[in-house]
Amino acid sequence: MTHFHRILITGARGFLGRHIVPVLEQESGAEVIAVGRADYDLLVPGAAAAMLRDIDPDAVLHLAAKVAGIIANRNYPADFYYENSLINLMTFQACFEHGVKKFMTFMGGCSYPAHATSPIGEDQMWNGMPQPESAPYSTAKKMSLIQSEAYRRQHGFNSVVLIPGNVYGEYDNFNEEYSHVIPALIRRFIEAQEAGLPEVACYGSGRPTRDFVYAGDVARLIPWFFEHYDSSEPINLSSGTRTSIRELSETIAEVTGYKGRLTWDTTKPDGQLDKIFDVTRLRALGLSCDTSLREGVQRTADWFREARKSRDVRV
Repeated sequence: MTHFHRILITGARGFLGRHIVPVLEQESGAEVIAVGRADYDLLVPGAAAAMLRDIDPDAVLHLAAKVAGIIANRNYPADFYYENSLINLMTFQACFEHGVKKFMTFMGGCSYPAHATSPIGEDQMWNGMPQPESAPYSTAKKMSLIQSEAYRRQHGFNSVVLIPGNVYGEYDNFNEEYSHVIPALIRRFIEAQEAGLPEVACYGSGRPTRDFVYAGDVARLIPWFFEHYDSSEPINLSSGTRTSIRELSETIAEVTGYKGRLTWDTTKPDGQLDKIFDVTRLRALGLSCDTSLREGVQRTADWFREARKSRDVRV
């Protein structure tokens, strides 16, 4: 399909990388080289250049990043800012110097302003600061947009920045301290069902709404963007579907077979009440992320049950 011969993927052993690598191998027609930190530590000056000399790709999908949950972001803000800034700056520059024909990277929806109005369109990116807890991480990632546009303007370097929404799916992090809401609830309901607990306490009121996207849907879009999209204008990759935390919790309880009661601990904060991504740009390209929440959660829960047996899960 693609006109590229060799695609390099950094951070390929992370959550999204494990979804994207097989899709690109199957659909791109290119040789796909997947690397992780054990192969090249991109924080080390010269490591990115050495990686590119060794592999000689004509396209790069850069997923390597320092990522964790809100607690780690709160405790180590300087580390998240420094490491993500350095990884992105050096890898981007090395790809340009090497003559890579196309560079693609991701940033998170957390980089949008804390007070962005939903549905959040790409044009709101610079209207304010992100949530303070993760601002050092998310502003470091946001600089990819500046770098992409600057290198395109000065050097004609072809780079693309995509913005996946709240991604969930197989290979996610199920650690109670660091996981996001879907893997956290899947684990909690499965363990409650196995222990025969009469009730599960959920945080907050259940009223906040979020926009979740299945990782497999994001992965399926990547070959198209390599082949057809050559712009520094970012694109939201999400479902654009509004789901309340209460509806999410009830869906996960059903899918995992938990029959007890759900209670709501309203002493816990709700956070932002409504955060939905505008997918108008994505749909204008003829693309969408259509896996239903129930189907995606079912696949994720089934995977988690199996992965626990083989210890192939971050818990």
